Amino acid sequence: MSHITLIRHGQANSAARDERSYDRLSALGRQQSVWLGDYLRRQNLHHARLYTGTLNRHIETADAMAMGLEPSRDPRLNELEYFTLANAMETQHGLVMPTEREAFVAHLPQVFAAWQQGRIEGAPETFDAFETRVRDALHDIGQGQGPALVVTSGGLISMAMRHVLNLDIEGMAKMALAIFNTSQHRLFPLGGTLLPTMFNAVPHLEEPDRHYAQTHL
Repeated sequence: MSHITLIRHGQANSAARDERSYDRLSALGRQQSVWLGDYLRRQNLHHARLYTGTLNRHIETADAMAMGLEPSRDPRLNELEYFTLANAMETQHGLVMPTEREAFVAHLPQVFAAWQQGRIEGAPETFDAFETRVRDALHDIGQGQGPALVVTSGGLISMAMRHVLNLDIEGMAKMALAIFNTSQHRLFPLGGTLLPTMFNAVPHLEEPDRHYAQTHL
């Protein structure tokens, strides 16, 4: 069993209100990704494998990191369709989608809870299906040889943490809200299971002149 480092993609189009418009890196998102790749190479850390989802923002992040590894594209690593779920919540339950980050603190747990309870009609996938594909992807990657980098999204990382820490929906939502763009989250094999040994690390953005790049949206 090998350790896995999950990486959230760089900042995407934060002004978007639908899945397609969101799925591209901003100029800052590309810079964050370049800085992360530079940091990982300077640390001389060994990574044998690179995985990404099939979304543009995952691929663009991995390309900008330039790790010299041929990526494996796995759709199981794609993000939940949050904008689709949020728009359905607004139409079906009158819950207005926020325009500022602070308002997501209340909004996101409500969306996650309704999704888990099956109260969002026409959801692109069920909560259980999302949970299963994330769990299966982590298992399969963990069975491979050598440490793996996995470029994915914040919702998927929060689901991974739900899986390894037995989080409830509120805990999972809080995890999702906290995750920085291009942050690292390590799952390490101990006792036959994957356990978290790093969460939300952004050492490549800790220099004072890069603090502005510690973004969530």
